[in-house]
Amino acid sequence: MEAVKKRGNLPQKIGMYALLGIFLIISIFPFYWMFIGSTNESGKMFTNPPTFLPGTKLIENYQNLNATIDVTRVLFNSLFVSLLYVVAALIVCSLAAYALAKFEFKGRNLIFTAFLLSMMIPYQATLIPLFQMMSSAGWLNTYFAVIAPQICYPFAIFLLRQNFLAFPTELIEAARLDGAGELKIFAKVVMPAMRPSLAAASIFLFMTQWNNFLWPLVVLNDASMHTFPVALSSLLGLSYIDYGQVMMGVSIATIPIIIFFLVLQKQFISGMLGSAVK
Repeated sequence: MEAVKKRGNLPQKIGMYALLGIFLIISIFPFYWMFIGSTNESGKMFTNPPTFLPGTKLIENYQNLNATIDVTRVLFNSLFVSLLYVVAALIVCSLAAYALAKFEFKGRNLIFTAFLLSMMIPYQATLIPLFQMMSSAGWLNTYFAVIAPQICYPFAIFLLRQNFLAFPTELIEAARLDGAGELKIFAKVVMPAMRPSLAAASIFLFMTQWNNFLWPLVVLNDASMHTFPVALSSLLGLSYIDYGQVMMGVSIATIPIIIFFLVLQKQFISGMLGSAVK
């Protein structure tokens, strides 16, 4: 009977793996095409039939790209802004989420609802007020102006709050009875158990800041402070576009995101599952 069942399940498994293989190819192909484009000259991007093999222009495309946007400086700007933003946003969002999850006070649900509703506001609608705020504070053309407006990120607060709700309140009460202060309870008791959710929030925050284009374009006037999305936009000329350079820049800009995700992928999955179960 077991052998018959296994034979009956075999076509189903083959079909499932075939479908998964097709989706895998569809998911990976844009990255492969991006890499192929970075190794070929611009004209080969539009040949018929298309070129699917690596070319010999990898070093030349990198040199041309570096001469245009100074890759090292742009990479430093993006990494510095994104990592600093992740640290600052995690501190602010985790404190806000903890308060909304574990403290009883009037208007708690109203405040949380306001955070959720704020995600529905188009980001473009906030550009002018934010620009006026940064200008009046004298922060234009600074890294702080890029980081500050999104430190209190509503989705990160929502994600962390859902995980904080699953944390046993009894442990917090026991720590209070032992004489621990609220900040000590937060740092020593609660946060060590929140590493998966913090990793999940970190990935979302890192990707948000790394891919941020419009706001850095508005507040950064100095080309030496440009992040990758802004710098890459300068490669798109009105009359000519060197797609070899563009694909090389996009490939370099993609690598840190992939590395960041691979480092935190186990914690990311655990954090997302914890939020979903709650």
